[in-house]
This record gives sequence, structure tokens and C-alpha cells, in this order.
Amino acid sequence: MDMMKTLLKHLLSNILWLLAVPALFAQSDFTYERDREEVPSMQEMLETREVFEYEVRYGFFTLGWVDVELLPDTTYGGEKAYHLRTTMRSNKKLPFMGTRIVNYENLFQYNENWPYSHVFWRDDIHDDEYDRVRVIFDREAEEVQFFEKGEPTDTLELVEPASGGDIIFYYARMFAGLDESYELPVYTEDEMGIVSAKSRTKTEMREYDAFDEPIETYRSDGTADIDGPFGFNGTFKSWFSADDLRVPVEAHVRVIFGNVKVRLINYERRGQD
Repeated sequence: MDMMKTLLKHLLSNILWLLAVPALFAQSDFTYERDREEVPSMQEMLETREVFEYEVRYGFFTLGWVDVELLPDTTYGGEKAYHLRTTMRSNKKLPFMGTRIVNYENLFQYNENWPYSHVFWRDDIHDDEYDRVRVIFDREAEEVQFFEKGEPTDTLELVEPASGGDIIFYYARMFAGLDESYELPVYTEDEMGIVSAKSRTKTEMREYDAFDEPIETYRSDGTADIDGPFGFNGTFKSWFSADDLRVPVEAHVRVIFGNVKVRLINYERRGQD
């Protein structure tokens, strides 16, 4: 039972990787008028102000839900920055899971090539323990600094485009539907790993609760070579909508007891500020 409890807790922490995972969006009329074969730019994705809710399933069990939202813009180092929050909520109806609410916070910017993190931290809301883990990306020193409960734990060399993991939520979408692969350095739990993937150019129809009817999607196949409670290690599959924003709609990862599936159940485009 303890082994299963630990596994399920770790699976909820793996969702950022899994998401690396025609306008049919009933929740909003906001869209871009352009060729859908063009991948979205960072500016387009950020201006759309998307809000996502995903369901995480393991076999017949709903392990929990993941909410992703771009918060109001902020500043970092005196310059405009963006604030991405990913909230993971466990299904408290599962007796071996209990209540777990964890926020992953990321302050980032982007250039003409990629988004990149400045600071990334984790708040364990259920334990009333904030800033449990913090990762600082010091580009002047060209190093990544790790902290746990305010105490330094390690320092690694910074490799661009460095991030704490959730940047892949945007980065992967700029490759969906293209016949080319990508690699993204990811820093978590005192280590650096590489997430790599390649998309298929052929679309397939899939159904999701977030949309009124089936949508066309691009599938991507990838590998994550990082270990630890925050990231899984191994292959994964993810799907993106074949529209103007390449919305992450589904992801699968294989674990020792089977497959974990993440599917989009609610989606909003709140438009420009």
C-alpha cells in the first residue's frame, strides 16, 4: 500500500512532462486568422491567456486534476515577465491518496527563439508549506542554483533554454505538426535532464470533453531522461490540436503498473488584456 501511495503521488508530479506533451472552442470566440500549418509564436500563445484543466487517470482511477493558467504579467529584474502557474490536485476520494494540492510557479520571458525561466518554485498548499523548492536561473553567472526550504542544495551549469519544466508547455507546441525534433534542458530536484520529442505531420481525429465535437490532432513521441519525484524517466506520447495554437490535449506515459493518461476536460481562451 505504501508503494502504491508513493507511486500515485509521484505520478501527479509528472504531469508537466506529459503535457509536453478549425476553431471548435465553445468557451471563447478568440482566435487567430491564419494558416493552421504555421506553428504558434510565443506572443500568440501568451496573448490568448489560455486556462486549462486536465484529468489524470490511471486505469479506472481518477488520480486528480491539473490546472494551468497564465497569471497577470509581472516584472523580473525591472523588465516585463510572465507568470505561469500549474496546480495539481489529488482525488481525495481515493483512500490511499489523501488531499494534495501543489502549485508550481514559474517567472519567465522569451526571445525570438525560445521561452526561458528566471525562477521556478513549488508551494505545497496541503501542508501549508510555501517555497518548498526553488530553482534560480542566474544567467550572469551561467549557473542554476537549487534551494530546499530556503537552504541551498546544489549548483549546476546553465544550458539554454533553461527552465524548471513547465516551459515545455509552450515550447513543445512550437514544433507540433512539424517534421523536426526538439530537445529541452530541464532542471529539477538538483539535476538537469533532457526532454526530446518529434511530432508527426499527419493528423488524427480524437474526442475530448473540452470540445463539442471531435478535433484534428498531431501526435508527438518523446523521451525524458530525468529521474526523481518530479519527473518520470522514459518514453511518452502527447497530442496537440491541429489548429492555430496547437493546444496540448492529451498525453500518455507508461509506468511499471500500466499507463497513465492525461486528457483535457476544460479549456478557455480569455483573450488579450
